[in-house]
Amino acid sequence: MSGKAMRGYFGVGVEGISKEQNAGTIVRTTHAFGGSFFFTVKPSVDMQELRVSDTSGAFDHLPYYQYHTPNELKLPKGCVLVGVELTEDAIELPSFRHPLRAAYVLGPEMGSLSAAMVERCDHVVQIPMKFCVNVGVAAALTLYDRMLCLGRFAERPVRPGGPLLASDNLLPREHRRKVRRKNPDTL
Repeated sequence: MSGKAMRGYFGVGVEGISKEQNAGTIVRTTHAFGGSFFFTVKPSVDMQELRVSDTSGAFDHLPYYQYHTPNELKLPKGCVLVGVELTEDAIELPSFRHPLRAAYVLGPEMGSLSAAMVERCDHVVQIPMKFCVNVGVAAALTLYDRMLCLGRFAERPVRPGGPLLASDNLLPREHRRKVRRKNPDTL
């Protein structure tokens, strides 16, 4: 993340995951985005076998918790459970303010979060799209959105391209240098 640390902490979990490749993708993505823990609820894959094939070493850096039912799920005090699921009343991800302390839970590849899991969730979000994407992709999009929401990044410029001066992005808005952009149409 090139030094752009996010505030707070988060964990990611999956309920009823049935494909090792998807479970592996999600735990590696959680590790890559700086997650604090990973969990499963009633997985249909051998997570011990997955640990052996984990080339990123995610399981060496993230605590892993496994539960049999949503009711057994234990989260740190103050941690908010956010379901990622296509439901009629779900909040669209770009309009969602991520909690500082959150656990995100995704459903199985060919199904949805159980009613018991949705009931446990403090919030349910959905990724606005035409149809469902792979659960690993959904996890990556959700964590990327969290990084944009809570990370320490400059606001996007009005014109195409990046920020003018990287050092200006680290200063509070009122202390940033006023730099005039050249009009690209007159260059």
